[in-house]
Amino acid sequence: MVNKEQLKNIILENRDMVDGLELVRRDFAFHDAFRYVLVGVRRAGKSFLLFQMMKDLLAGGHSWDEMLYLNFEDDRLLGFEASDFEAILEVHSEMGGSKPMLFLDEVQNIPGWEKFARRLADQKYIVNITGSNAKMLSSDVATTLGGRYVIQYVYPYSYSEFCSANNLLPQNDNESLAMLDEYLKYGGFPECATFKGKQEYLLSVYQIIYLGDIASRYNIDNKVALRLMFRKLAESLMRPVALTRLTNMLVATGLKISKNTIINYAEYATDAFLLLPIKNIADNFTQRETNKKYYFVDNGIISLLIISNKSILLENIVALHLLRKYGIDGNVFFYNYNIEVDFVVPEESLAVQVCYQLGDETSETYRRETVALERLAKRLQYNDLVIVTYNEEREIVQNGYNIRVVPISKWLLG
Repeated sequence: MVNKEQLKNIILENRDMVDGLELVRRDFAFHDAFRYVLVGVRRAGKSFLLFQMMKDLLAGGHSWDEMLYLNFEDDRLLGFEASDFEAILEVHSEMGGSKPMLFLDEVQNIPGWEKFARRLADQKYIVNITGSNAKMLSSDVATTLGGRYVIQYVYPYSYSEFCSANNLLPQNDNESLAMLDEYLKYGGFPECATFKGKQEYLLSVYQIIYLGDIASRYNIDNKVALRLMFRKLAESLMRPVALTRLTNMLVATGLKISKNTIINYAEYATDAFLLLPIKNIADNFTQRETNKKYYFVDNGIISLLIISNKSILLENIVALHLLRKYGIDGNVFFYNYNIEVDFVVPEESLAVQVCYQLGDETSETYRRETVALERLAKRLQYNDLVIVTYNEEREIVQNGYNIRVVPISKWLLG
């Protein structure tokens, strides 16, 4: 049974902590009457979005008597069980509070949390929840929640948020280009955006995800194989990776590992939101599930795994922009059937190629990228054709098709 006096002290400390925070506002709009489940990788800023909600409510005339915040990674809540949830409401009432809006951080640490969340929703409580593992959105949990919550995926900073955190208005000047290069290399984890020792910070975050959310959670003993798998996926990021081929690559290094183990590792990393797979829209169902392209949730993780490769970093950041904009639930694909196109978004008739430098009509890169888009547009009747580059910009008209060449800075801000 949870200690009510300790619970009261934690709640009071949390109030003071939120009151004292200075936040960089993020590009999220929340409706006060909705209940949200915020999910995403560790350190993406989910907790700070809860803080943003609470501060907005306080600024709008609400008081702490109407709100309650708990973080279930607080070591003082070790041993907290689903049966203790009711004590939260009792303590809040004993402190003189009215029916509270609840903000529950990393609640997936408490088995059975979803039944409490469902009961509160049925009783018309406003509840907002964060979690760092996709398992909390399994079909069983989704059924229990019964459509009473809005699922919101939270990524590290977008480029516009990254610039805001650094008090920079992006322009076409040297300072903006330096900031863009920093974002491409080190990514957008919020606490890292203004941190000087970026490499050290990223390494600590990677260790938390790699060792905590994946290796420890799933009792993985072969951490060398797990680490090497991530490196091989980073090196292969621009190409589809069949898990059979990935297994063979690891076995070739001398590791003893099975394909089923690699399948499990990839699933665990996806559940922890470290990896973001997309499928080939031209494949049949079986091939879609076994031959994916794997992107990383933040460019900074890639820079830890491999020697800086500008083309890989550019393509990963475009993938993140598309997934952030159109969702990770099957709206963004690649196309690979006789022709290869990096990204397609069927609902927008959008096809996107990514290359660091396109060059002029005489270059092989120019011919490859434009011809692939032209053939795809003819085959699928797509009409929004884009090539994202580092800094080139122009319109290409080719055989009756219009292709926009867009620099990455405009693409990310547009």
